[in-house]
Amino acid sequence: MTRLAETDGVGVVPSRIPQQPAAESGPNRTEVIAGLSAELAAVVSGARRRALRDGDRQIDTAHLLHSLLESDPEVRAVFDGGSQVARLLGYLVQRSIGYGLRWQSTVEDSGALPVVAEAGWSPVAAGAMEGAYERAVLRGDERARGLDLLAAVVADPQSRAVEVLGRAGVDARALLGRMEAGFEEYAARGDGGC
Repeated sequence: MTRLAETDGVGVVPSRIPQQPAAESGPNRTEVIAGLSAELAAVVSGARRRALRDGDRQIDTAHLLHSLLESDPEVRAVFDGGSQVARLLGYLVQRSIGYGLRWQSTVEDSGALPVVAEAGWSPVAAGAMEGAYERAVLRGDERARGLDLLAAVVADPQSRAVEVLGRAGVDARALLGRMEAGFEEYAARGDGGC
């Protein structure tokens, strides 16, 4: 539908600017990116570099998981010890050197989100970024952090990150449960942190 505009005495002429639909509820992409902590912004940059280096069409949740594990000590701390983290990182490195080739020509889509995502992001990864921001806002924090993103990534059982966790012997539901308990504990203390 186009908006109609009046001109000087000529009559009504259709505007060349199409009418935009009302803004959807929830955060927009600019708010999400602005709502990242400096550490999480570095994680996102690392995931983007990894996707480019691996020749992947989009940044997916496995790229985000890999970058989180490499750079965020709080994220590493929620796993069952250093051996589990080492096994996960080893598996993710294998993915980047060949295991993930079957994923390069496909879009990560769990069916829970629309397939159309911002260029460069899989629909699931884009949803996880929004979910991380929403978790931070619910916690009363202005910035999403690594644990927010990890929780959002792990919450979708169809994500590539959850597939990687499972193949490395990590129970994603138990991991999410530990994180949720930690979020509740911090909220009860009122310090807003994770």
